[in-house]
Amino acid sequence: MIRQLTLLGAAMTVSAAAMAWQPSRPVEFVVTSGPGGGTDTFARTVQSIIAKHDLMDASIIVTNKGGGSGAEGFVYSAASKNDPYKLTFGTNNEYLLPEVGKMPYKASDLQPVAAMALDEFLIWVNGKAPYQSASDFIAAAKQQPGKLQFAGSQSKDTDQTLVSMIAEETGAEFRYVPFNGGSQALVQLAGGHVDANVNNPNENLGQWQAGMVKPLCVFSPEPLPRGEPVHDDKGWGDIPTCQSQGIPISEYRMPRTVWLPAGAPEEAVTFYRELLQKVSQTPEWQAYTEKTVQTSDFMSGKQLQQYIADNTAKVTKVFKQEGWSVN
Repeated sequence: MIRQLTLLGAAMTVSAAAMAWQPSRPVEFVVTSGPGGGTDTFARTVQSIIAKHDLMDASIIVTNKGGGSGAEGFVYSAASKNDPYKLTFGTNNEYLLPEVGKMPYKASDLQPVAAMALDEFLIWVNGKAPYQSASDFIAAAKQQPGKLQFAGSQSKDTDQTLVSMIAEETGAEFRYVPFNGGSQALVQLAGGHVDANVNNPNENLGQWQAGMVKPLCVFSPEPLPRGEPVHDDKGWGDIPTCQSQGIPISEYRMPRTVWLPAGAPEEAVTFYRELLQKVSQTPEWQAYTEKTVQTSDFMSGKQLQQYIADNTAKVTKVFKQEGWSVN
């Protein structure tokens, strides 16, 4: 009798495993940026790791829909309610875009699967600028209200939000100049046409190596991990935190997020969450985050939902102060 029960239990376990949801046709990776952008690199890195380690039987099709700061991709996926075959890659733009513009989708039209990494933000200045610290830069801004210019990636996005927070917290005044992407913001800074930008580490790496730009501080609770020197015997771990430089912003980061359309079955959410967690544990993922100087931090479920709620509250406060909020 005991043997029969044991066999029955084993059979049920095998049956449950066999019935677990998994994709039976190609999965579309919807990328909310153009080819070569940070989100595109993120999605294609995940794709390559899945293929290399044979983590999923179904094939993957990558579709770039980066118009409207990523809104095009979210609208496209939101229109496919209940569809477990559209995995959308983005940032916090999924839930922040509807706060600053009348979008043809709501944040609730997509459900979060995971956040896989956090992109850091820094204050960068031209390599020949006289500022030796963020404190020097803020002091100069206070002496010349509204004169120092921050270049940024578009308007009312993560870059301009951070610049507004810096101004609010320090009492300095800046002029924000939007461009089409972080690469253009870098070109303007390296050429001396603006005074600063808040690009992610990987966006400015090459120009820092060449001495054309230099970092003053990072908006992280602790310094970045130490590594090989980048320029003038200094590396990422030598950059002080902005909070230690007198800017009372302990953390400002952008999550790399993955979404499914609302209504997609919970079994599919579980499958993709476990799949992405496996990706995050590979040497290739570690190499990717080290190369791009991102913080690998896998979040899902209630932890991710709380992060989204906290991040939304923090950022929308700035939107309302600046008069950008449409809600």
